[in-house]
Amino acid sequence: MSEAQETPTSATIRCHDDEERWAAVVGRDRSAGDLFVYSVATTGVYCRPGCGARRPRREHVGFHVSPEAAEKEGFRPCRRCRPNEPSLAERHAKAVAAACRAIETAVEPPALDALAEAAGMSRSHFHRVFKNVTGVTPRAYIAGDRGDRVREALRTSRSVTDAIYDAGFNSSGRFYAASSGMLGMAPSTFRRGGAGETIRFAVGECSLGSVLVAATEKGVCTILLGDDPGALVHELEARFSRAELAGGDTEFESLVARVVGLVEAPALGHDLPLDIRGTAFQQRVWRALREIHAGQTASYGGIAAVIGSPTASRAVASACAANPLAVAIPCHRVVRSDGAPGGYRWGVERKQALLSREAPA
Repeated sequence: MSEAQETPTSATIRCHDDEERWAAVVGRDRSAGDLFVYSVATTGVYCRPGCGARRPRREHVGFHVSPEAAEKEGFRPCRRCRPNEPSLAERHAKAVAAACRAIETAVEPPALDALAEAAGMSRSHFHRVFKNVTGVTPRAYIAGDRGDRVREALRTSRSVTDAIYDAGFNSSGRFYAASSGMLGMAPSTFRRGGAGETIRFAVGECSLGSVLVAATEKGVCTILLGDDPGALVHELEARFSRAELAGGDTEFESLVARVVGLVEAPALGHDLPLDIRGTAFQQRVWRALREIHAGQTASYGGIAAVIGSPTASRAVASACAANPLAVAIPCHRVVRSDGAPGGYRWGVERKQALLSREAPA
């Protein structure tokens, strides 16, 4: 998969030569704003590629790797796009990152108005910016963070009652109203390590080897790929160590067939019911992965930027490695910034095969 096929939101677009840079200027491509600036000899000004100023003639345009480089050659910054200041996308990412930290460190979930005021935006504008950067609404992010707190509190607190208050809930009613959606099961069941929960599973075969599919009442919770069916079952047992695992029936076999079909033709997408369980950060990463269309790729750094954590490339890679739903959550579409496939939980060869199947004809 070439870098040119990467999704524009992945912050991995490359402008390898002046022809491509000029195309970015003509198209007012804001996503190229961190890659170069251009100067106009007749005005003595330099701009970002996405500047809304009148388009200059090509013969008057020069390209520079940075604002500093342009200023060393005597050009001054455009007053319209302000290329010597942080870009709008950078300012938004910084504001959202600060809001995420405020949510994660607050004892009580902060109000949307308070978050917007701290970001220097109106309520509605902040809501739009937050969703554009993270892929989720502030409310959904807060719910994910509360879910993390609940899971941790249930693991470490002496009782469910203690966990309610350790997680920041000020009433048991609010806790129980929210806990099922956060945990996928009753708090007492989660505290027992999934004991009492029934998970159906079956192992099938596909062109990439064996595929294990497991599901709860809510939906598919695990899709594993490998060469050894027994090893896949052991991995499922380790993940749900205290749940009751049951073989799938005839109806379940049809679900396995749908998953096999997804592996064979991932570009067709799916409508599988999913039971996705993970930390708030993992959920943010996995949501971003599901926005990458077949035939496109994104870099780990690009995904980190999309979710509002531009320095979290390694954490994004870890979240991809922890993805329990092969192909359904398309972590195979995340590659290194140089276009190389990078790692894959189920083997690089399988990753390359999936990408080849999705490549445009």
